Amino acid sequence: MLRVTFIHHSAFVVETDTKQLVFDYFPACTYADVTFHGKEPVFAAGKPIYVFASHSHKDHFSMEVLKWAEKRDDIFYIFSKDIRLGKNYLIKNGYDPETRKKIKFIGAPSDFVTDGLKVHTLKSTDVGAAFVVETDGLTIYHAGDLSVWNTGEDGNEMYRDIYSGGYKKQIKHLEHKHIDIGFVVLDPRMGAGAFAGMDYFVENIDCDLIFPMHCWEDYSIIEKLKRRPQMVRFKDKIVDIDRDNVIYNIE
Repeated sequence: MLRVTFIHHSAFVVETDTKQLVFDYFPACTYADVTFHGKEPVFAAGKPIYVFASHSHKDHFSMEVLKWAEKRDDIFYIFSKDIRLGKNYLIKNGYDPETRKKIKFIGAPSDFVTDGLKVHTLKSTDVGAAFVVETDGLTIYHAGDLSVWNTGEDGNEMYRDIYSGGYKKQIKHLEHKHIDIGFVVLDPRMGAGAFAGMDYFVENIDCDLIFPMHCWEDYSIIEKLKRRPQMVRFKDKIVDIDRDNVIYNIE
């Protein structure tokens, strides 16, 4: 069984035969003038939950995920080490400090193995880490904020060149892997440079299904991506997303 639930923005739940993996969840809210409508996941009983947070930005992480530990004993957190949650901080904010024992803070690049779950991290071109997760015979990639970022409308500034070099260096670590599912940044705020990171990933990485993310609720950019001539031979790999809270059952 493989089920992918798109919650919103960069938040996904992947349910495999034996595990439930949550990536970059934050609650429904209005942030940066965008309203996110994603629902809190409904978890299946009997399968442990692994909650990943790629970095501390509000559109990728919320302390709300720690409350899930009040209802489930079989939950484990894997957070980028830029997320700082000391014992006193948890107490001050009304969280059980014992929850910290369930958290693994991980840097990038780094490797971590637990309970049939193998995690490798790549260094983000912004903050934190990207995750490569292997479990149940699957390899899953979640980019976090690893992408080609630029600050100008035409996407041709010095910043794009800097980010592009750093991005390609990290993605090269995936070139000899087969990835079953990839969650890859496609950010419309980048103007003409919005497709750079996705283009490089699609053209260089062996990935069966690619879920565009970080679209800021502007899903029209996915169709724009797929209409471009260079995407013709890849468009069947790119998953169409048009709203929050969509479930994909994958054969």
